[in-house]
Amino acid sequence: MNYDVIVVGGGPVGMMVAGELALADVKVCVLEKLEATTPYSRALSIHPRTLEMMDLRGLKSELLQIGMPLPTGHFAGLATRLDFAVIDSSSNYSLFIAQSETEKVLEQRAWALGADIRRGIEVLSVTQSADCVEVTASGAGRQMTLTAAYVVGADGAGSMVRKQANIPFNGTDATMTAVQGDVVFKNPPATSVVSSFNEQGMIMIVPVSKGLHRVVFIDPETKTIPKDQPVTLEELRSGMIRMLGEDYGISEPYWMTRFGNATRQAERYREGRLLLAGDAAHIHFPAGGQGMNVGLHEAMNLGWKLAAEVKGWAPEGLLDSYHAERFPVNTALLQNTSVQTLLFGTDFSPATIHLRQMISELLQSPDANYRLASQIAAVDVHYDVREDVSSHQLNGRRLAEIRLHSENGDVFSSYELFREGNYVLLNLSSDESVEEIVRKQQRGRIKNVNAALAEPAKGWDDVHTALVRPDGYIAWAIAGTEIDLYNRIEQGIEQIGKT
Repeated sequence: MNYDVIVVGGGPVGMMVAGELALADVKVCVLEKLEATTPYSRALSIHPRTLEMMDLRGLKSELLQIGMPLPTGHFAGLATRLDFAVIDSSSNYSLFIAQSETEKVLEQRAWALGADIRRGIEVLSVTQSADCVEVTASGAGRQMTLTAAYVVGADGAGSMVRKQANIPFNGTDATMTAVQGDVVFKNPPATSVVSSFNEQGMIMIVPVSKGLHRVVFIDPETKTIPKDQPVTLEELRSGMIRMLGEDYGISEPYWMTRFGNATRQAERYREGRLLLAGDAAHIHFPAGGQGMNVGLHEAMNLGWKLAAEVKGWAPEGLLDSYHAERFPVNTALLQNTSVQTLLFGTDFSPATIHLRQMISELLQSPDANYRLASQIAAVDVHYDVREDVSSHQLNGRRLAEIRLHSENGDVFSSYELFREGNYVLLNLSSDESVEEIVRKQQRGRIKNVNAALAEPAKGWDDVHTALVRPDGYIAWAIAGTEIDLYNRIEQGIEQIGKT
């Protein structure tokens, strides 16, 4: 075979998958039909949980040098903003950054780790057999055939991989469209963000970069226009005048597009040797800036599991757990964005305006605000885990950054332990018996860390030992008072796969 894995699609999700696989020394290739990274801003937000994941791999600092941290997010553009600052996270903010910049960082990382990135290549067909997958593609005036053990489809809503796998894409077609444009204003608004919802429509304006603003609106006069019909500068101008009473001297459109509220999810994320991630697996109205973020979460979830399968140490069912874990998370996402769509643009009647005001007032309650902020930030995601090792409250939850003391007294971040994409066994009692268990099991993919908490951390006060997955979710945590402690630790290590 030419490769262990071929990733079809070189956007943020495809590059993240490729980077994770290359990190695990998997021979991976990315096939992307675009000759270069997208020049357009597209997705503008990296939310808290995604930033935590980037921190696990050492990428957060690079992204922070490019983007701008924002302490709040929004739900359906309501007047009361979602407060990310109260989230228990070292990344309790959203990073405002153009997708084009995010893609560059992820592509550079995948390339540096050894991924073979081929641009200007269009995939024509994907055919799987019992032993491998054959990919037919064209580029540079010739046709080629490549083979791999697995193929990941990160090739968008019209996914060739999904279609070739005959996976149903269940859901609903668009019932409305919105308009978006990155433009220049000769007379920019006095405030950095403009947001309005009235009987003339919904509009948001935010600065994208120096001299460039993004205009997004749903106009009752144009919301039935199909998404493939081009947007004109005059459409942007007239919509702004109707909704705001002025156009800020709009000119020089850099990018204009129309998008709809089609909501679909692949019936399954795996068909044999074919797997789906990102928009290939689900599409929705881009409410709350969640789309790229959940795609990156899928890439992290899938990457280490597929690498384990390729390398031959995955326990039975590990690769199938990708669908089992991510499908319900994304079902909740589609419900979340569907609710926002109703509030955004179902109608612009006085009743809808009052409903938005009412919900906005409810969001002034800290508990209500925190609940929705946690959803948008994706810090509320947790996975079902086996309880035959322990039933600790941390099991299946994300690892929020904790500060640790090393044996020589240095203080460091728990996130620094995940740069290599391994399991991490936090031996918080520096128990030599635990070290012996790890040595006996010969688990080279487990990093045993003897350390102690440098400061109190929620949920960790009774933890003796915890095993954290490569994607930063806690496989299990065991209290020091647990009966039959060492047998449970040994059993927990045995669960992660073959020696």
